Amino acid sequence: MTEHGFEHPDVIICPGGPLLLRGDHVVEDADGVAHETRRPVSAVCRCGKSADQPWCDGTHKVLPARDRP
Repeated sequence: MTEHGFEHPDVIICPGGPLLLRGDHVVEDADGVAHETRRPVSAVCRCGKSADQPWCDGTHKVLPARDRP
């Protein structure tokens, strides 16, 4: 158990899906714009198809398996 009470790492890779970030993070998008997150868990797009970049909107779920991260 960590000092914050979590037994999981701060970054979790979801196979075929997003990166899950636990706690406060700064995510830089493709244009170099920094986005702060203060949610308990945030999902970052890895497929590149989300309409809400850099955040995951679930688009990866409708992609063919060969196009998923």
